[in-house]
Amino acid sequence: MTAVALQAGEFTEGLRHWRRVRKMTQLELALAAEVSQRHISWLETGRSQPSREMVLRLSEAMDVPLRERNRILNSAGYASLYQESRLDEPSMAVVTEALTGILDHHNPYPAIVLDRCWNIQMMNDAAGWLFSQAGDPAQMWDNVGDTGERNMALLTVHPNGLRHFIVNWDVVIGPFMQRLKREAIDSADSELLERYRQLEQYVDASEQPSTETLLPILPLQLVLGEVRLSVCSVISAFGTTQDITATELRIETFYPTDAASKAFFSGVSKCE
Repeated sequence: MTAVALQAGEFTEGLRHWRRVRKMTQLELALAAEVSQRHISWLETGRSQPSREMVLRLSEAMDVPLRERNRILNSAGYASLYQESRLDEPSMAVVTEALTGILDHHNPYPAIVLDRCWNIQMMNDAAGWLFSQAGDPAQMWDNVGDTGERNMALLTVHPNGLRHFIVNWDVVIGPFMQRLKREAIDSADSELLERYRQLEQYVDASEQPSTETLLPILPLQLVLGEVRLSVCSVISAFGTTQDITATELRIETFYPTDAASKAFFSGVSKCE
């Protein structure tokens, strides 16, 4: 699904676009928003003009991301509602404190915080140590075309990135790319969709996930020098957020999937 770059007065196009992204009929949207189907039809044709409250009600019914809700509001002639704060702003102190606590608590296992474009915003000591085992961090980022953003997705799929250390690359790359594609499509964010298309060039289209043995979770198997590790990840997010930055943050925590990996991480922690 191609994203729509909305301009002022283009509410009708944005409404149709998001309804199709969410695969909703006019009737389904009307029921979800508790309005008449006729009103939805008139809004999509421009016969009726939406109130600010109606724009927000429809956005909520279609589960439109906060960033895109601002754009829809603007396209209908209304000011943005949701702020996009930097993590270092005072208003985000409760967010950064929560993230720091989660990261610290997760040691000795790795954990990272990613933004909507898969850029690393924070990481715990264990994640920093794990990255260092792949070589000089500065050189590693230079090898994949460092732009200063520290993009985790790029580092993973780039031929000069982490793929050299992933033993079961042919098994994990398919689900990994499917995850990135799903996130990009669900967001309908033009920047995110473009970034996904850029990442696709580094992946062989013939690489498909194996279906011979389907496990409850798909472990990521790494070899770093003499060390062989097997980990899986859990992705978490803040709930009931009202700030664009906060709602787009993802916390990816990694857990060992075998006794050897668990013992290794525990041993590293005791040696520090």
